[in-house]
Amino acid sequence: MDEKWQEIGDRVYVRRHRSYDMNTGLVVGDDGHCLVLDTRASHRQAADLIAAIRTITYGPWTVVNSHSHFDHYFGNALFRPAEIWGHARCAEEIETYGEQQRAVLVERNPEWREELEEVTVVAPDCTFTSAASLDIGGRMVHLRHFGLGHSSNDVVVQVPDAGVVFAGDLVEEGAPPAFADSYPLDWPVTLAAMLREMPEPVIVPGHGAVVDRAFASGQQAELALVADLARRAHTEGLRDLIGRFPYPEETSRQAIDRAFLQLDA
Repeated sequence: MDEKWQEIGDRVYVRRHRSYDMNTGLVVGDDGHCLVLDTRASHRQAADLIAAIRTITYGPWTVVNSHSHFDHYFGNALFRPAEIWGHARCAEEIETYGEQQRAVLVERNPEWREELEEVTVVAPDCTFTSAASLDIGGRMVHLRHFGLGHSSNDVVVQVPDAGVVFAGDLVEEGAPPAFADSYPLDWPVTLAAMLREMPEPVIVPGHGAVVDRAFASGQQAELALVADLARRAHTEGLRDLIGRFPYPEETSRQAIDRAFLQLDA
């Protein structure tokens, strides 16, 4: 447990993990009650996170899952019986595909089998579709879903009294955005809506270093370029446009393939 909390606002913390370069968030209220954003990729990783939380507060917690990818929720079971919040589609996708995600991981990484087999897949039990507000020890924290993006169910966590937004994987730092089951045509629109409606200066990406609005705006422009080039490649048959995409070729091809699925739907 050598990854340290970074306080990025009044009693608002981020912990950046070597595993997947993933961030977890912690918002602490006046009575020690806390909001925990994302629970990591296994029970062992969740236990490490809990030990780290207890260096900050011994109060009860409320959990939020930013979206339905395993590295953000496989630790959920260790936080029970607390409420776990997420978008309605997050709960649906975890219930439908959680075991499949585990099976794929075990097949690709057999050395992780024992750790992954310990996981009890638990979906959020408190869901919303557009917006929700939580009272965390007297502090209001807002949950928003702005539309399709990195996934079908990305949740943004706004802490207005601290000037912080946890953007989840709608924003990525340190590596290109991940397009695996994304919505490339919608993603730039969704991120633009977040930036328009949430003026906070500190933005925490799902992975990588904490960023500012200028970084997020720059990434939104890149995503908009990806969407535009993908539309052109689809209508004009110009897959050689890939050289003009702002990301490495493998990532750009993944973005094109996902965009084509949207355009062909």
